[in-house]
Amino acid sequence: MNLLLVAHGTRDPAGAVVTEAVAARVRHRLGVRVEACYVDVRRPTPADALAALPGPCVAVPMFLAAGYHVRVDVPAQIGATGRSDVLIGGTFGPDPALVGAAADRLRTAGLRDGDAVVLAVAGSSDPCAQADGERAARRLGRSLGRPVTLATIATGGPRVGEAVAALRADGASRVAVASWLLAPGLFQRTLDDCGADVVGAPIADHDAVVELVAARFHAAGAALSRTA
Repeated sequence: MNLLLVAHGTRDPAGAVVTEAVAARVRHRLGVRVEACYVDVRRPTPADALAALPGPCVAVPMFLAAGYHVRVDVPAQIGATGRSDVLIGGTFGPDPALVGAAADRLRTAGLRDGDAVVLAVAGSSDPCAQADGERAARRLGRSLGRPVTLATIATGGPRVGEAVAALRADGASRVAVASWLLAPGLFQRTLDDCGADVVGAPIADHDAVVELVAARFHAAGAALSRTA
């Protein structure tokens, strides 16, 4: 059983480096062949990667919300290859382990007791993706033991800078922003310039990501074996 890691894609080379690093760590963790691909912006595409990846194969979408890319693009691009030996596993979503990773990143960046907290998501007009962002914020609030304000970087809700300013206007002396992003790039740089006192790093190179990919792979592989 081989593994296809499916990411969004970014024009920032640093983002691709992180995705490839995750693939390398998962390859070492599972001892199987692993290829990374992207549904948008850059290559290799799923079709490119699958052309060189024998089956059977599990595809794991590396997305923090089940929006349009997860529900439409990934199945369509894989389906267009004509491969019948590729099973799409569960996406990441607001998995508690990843919420814990975001909390770890925020603490490492300098979170203090009493800091107001914002969870910064990429943002989407897709209701499913929006619901996943809301779940992530609630889970982060439980993890940190304080309220968490949800804000978006690009679309679909109040912007991060606006949320930071509103919290300061309400009396917060310090504001910390947790990054709900996998890899560095333009969105993370936007967070770094949002005016917060503390900004967490992206989470893709956290151990929790590798372990979650492994869990999604094993779950899908077990399902594939049952139907074989």
